[in-house]
Amino acid sequence: MTQEVKRFHPTWMMFEVVKLMKNSIAIFLFLFVLKINSTSDWILWGRYLFFVGVGWTLIMILLKWISYRYEVVGDSIVLKEGIFVKEHRTVSFDKIQNHHTKTTFLHKWLGLTSLTLETGTSLEEASVYFPVLTVDEKERILSRIENKGLEIMVNTPIEVGQAGREIHFRSNKRDLLKASFTSLSFLAIFPLLSTVYFNLADFFNVEDTAEGALDYMLLHWWMLIILFVLAMAISVGIGYLQTTIKYGNYEISDDQERIYIEKGVGSTSSFVIQKQKVQAVVVEQSMIKRLLGLASVKLISIGAMKTEEQETSSLYPFMPKQEAYQLMETLLPQYPIQEKMDRFPIKVLWYKLLVPYYFTITTAIGLFIFKREWIWIAGIVFAISLITRILDYFFTSYLRQENTVQIRKGGLTNETFITHYQRIQQVSVEHSWLQRKFGIASLYFHNRSNPLHISELHGVSKEEASEFFNWFKEKRKRLVHRNKKIS
Repeated sequence: MTQEVKRFHPTWMMFEVVKLMKNSIAIFLFLFVLKINSTSDWILWGRYLFFVGVGWTLIMILLKWISYRYEVVGDSIVLKEGIFVKEHRTVSFDKIQNHHTKTTFLHKWLGLTSLTLETGTSLEEASVYFPVLTVDEKERILSRIENKGLEIMVNTPIEVGQAGREIHFRSNKRDLLKASFTSLSFLAIFPLLSTVYFNLADFFNVEDTAEGALDYMLLHWWMLIILFVLAMAISVGIGYLQTTIKYGNYEISDDQERIYIEKGVGSTSSFVIQKQKVQAVVVEQSMIKRLLGLASVKLISIGAMKTEEQETSSLYPFMPKQEAYQLMETLLPQYPIQEKMDRFPIKVLWYKLLVPYYFTITTAIGLFIFKREWIWIAGIVFAISLITRILDYFFTSYLRQENTVQIRKGGLTNETFITHYQRIQQVSVEHSWLQRKFGIASLYFHNRSNPLHISELHGVSKEEASEFFNWFKEKRKRLVHRNKKIS
């Protein structure tokens, strides 16, 4: 079958022009609004360079659209790009670990979307990014990947992965309200009000006016209460709106092979990952989430994801902890999460307290040299470091089960890491001079991801560290032996 070489949708150029406008608006306002009456030579030259830069960028956008092409050939995607230096890339379907779809307001308005295919390589170009695609074209590419390169001879687009999917979670208004308070997004109005206040102070005699208004308000205290309630109502509304746009329509589903995460109102995004590609699971709890009994569960995969994609790869980040555990047991039963774990002996606490306080020492030296009258701040830094180490000791625990390793650590922010022995690439044991004196060591678990994910466990006894190492070594030996039998 003859494969068709395709370019991006022509509206890609419009997206790039919009991006150019966003990146140039600050320079434009400075040169043509704030300095509109300036006759300085550097301002005039700046305007000329601005027009030259914009013109050159527009030409490059057109040339990029003409030169960038792709085609789906057999069981791989061939990418052809480059204006002056031509480059061909071939990405096999077997290398694709997960895919991420994002549909912004502009995408949705034009009936388009974007697609990112993440591979398991650690190279700079580890992902294949299609910034503008029609929905039918996106489905065609995904259907070819799902069927390992076999062309499906139908005229209607295929809804990839829809068959056999079971929905396990959908966000509702109560979840969104709880999320808006937990994320503290409702506090966004107060920095905005302070910014407005200080900007107005530059143009009006706000200080004197404010003092008079404050005296009046103190005499009419009930007005202060009304204004405070009104400000809180507005801030809660803003926080709820922000949370709804980001986390509205949140849905988690799965089938036998994959996990599907979708979210967003207006601007939507989705994340699909094969269950067998999950390298580890991380459960995170901030101080507020721990007080409210909430948790965020993240899936660690091989592909290199951007910050937003990492957020999308999380299960709903404001889910009740026990509900999150049950959902994990349903989605990934090979990663059981246990509450009862092994604690460190008391000697580890003394070790943590005796480890040199490098940051405190650096702070004290810097203050002594540059701001000696503020040397007392070093005492506060030392107290915070001391409390953090004590909390870290009390909240750190670990568990080695039959096939999994579970590590929990952190004081103010708590993190639980669970991985399967098949997903561990390397286990290393280290012990410093001070650790040897206490008879303890540090364990490092390396999981394949991009970048490499390393989980640390400081304070295990030498005997326990040796058992961890031998456990992993024996498990890997059995795995290699079993794979040889299969092959």
